[in-house]
Amino acid sequence: MAVYTWVLRHRSLSADAAAAELGTSRQEVAESVQRLLDAHLVYRSPVDPAVGFARAPEAALARLSAPSEARIRQSQYQVALYEEELSSFRPSYEEHRPPDARAFEVIDTLEDVRATLNRASEDCRTEMISSQPGGGHRVPEAMQEAITRDRRLLERGVSIRTLYHHTARFHAPSQAYVAAASALGGQYRTAHALFGRLIVFDRASAFIPLQDESWGAVVIREPDTVGYLCDVFEQTWDSATPFVDAASEGLEQVSRQVNETILRLLATGLKDETVARRLGMSLRTVRRHIAEIMDELNATSRFQAGVTAALNGVVGASAPPEVEQRAP
Repeated sequence: MAVYTWVLRHRSLSADAAAAELGTSRQEVAESVQRLLDAHLVYRSPVDPAVGFARAPEAALARLSAPSEARIRQSQYQVALYEEELSSFRPSYEEHRPPDARAFEVIDTLEDVRATLNRASEDCRTEMISSQPGGGHRVPEAMQEAITRDRRLLERGVSIRTLYHHTARFHAPSQAYVAAASALGGQYRTAHALFGRLIVFDRASAFIPLQDESWGAVVIREPDTVGYLCDVFEQTWDSATPFVDAASEGLEQVSRQVNETILRLLATGLKDETVARRLGMSLRTVRRHIAEIMDELNATSRFQAGVTAALNGVVGASAPPEVEQRAP
């Protein structure tokens, strides 16, 4: 840095002069000059090699990155050629692959799932519906990625409807995401219990998670199965509550529904971990709710709390759906 500043002031590459002024050895100055030349931060005069000039860091960066940028452009061009060439095979693949391969496709890796989802999103023209359990645990980065994707869909006139757990109402990133997407035309509702994770595009292709604890998915294109999944979504959507700001009047009702659902699940003898998974809550949050409920009902056990609430008419007789949900 000292040698760079010296060259900038004196317009010279004299190692002796710089060493004398900077109080260092001639060898150290010569090594610094070479590094600055290699980094394109200084350059020699074509007329007199002893004369040197300093470049702005931006200009040096442009010279250093030019070969890399050229390689990137070449790679992008090559990828475009591959895509153009291989895409010509897709009509034949879609037409002649076995019917069962078109109806159900298992995708094993998260990278392939994302690629397939992105392709389906780009091809979507009328509607995207989805059920997203555990909405209160999504990170802000995921929210930002989702709003970018949904904005492109909504700007094309695609209808978007999404179901979340009630717990998403208490999650600031989810609140911000829903507010932004709702302003663009998206519709969002919450329920105390959901049937599982699901994404459906144009009622033609449905994505559900694999059951092997991996990040894979199954893509379903068989019309009757996709139609059935859409019916399940519609039934939950009809009974769900519109997603509003957590400070609105709907908060008290949502909190009551969450507590009633916890009581129903306690009455069936489910473990805390299962209750948390059903409701999209953290285990600690569920246990805090349970402790408050037991204290309010003067119950000595979780099962007693559920039964006492049922006998006293605090909760209805109907139980929530028994379908487990899991984030893929």
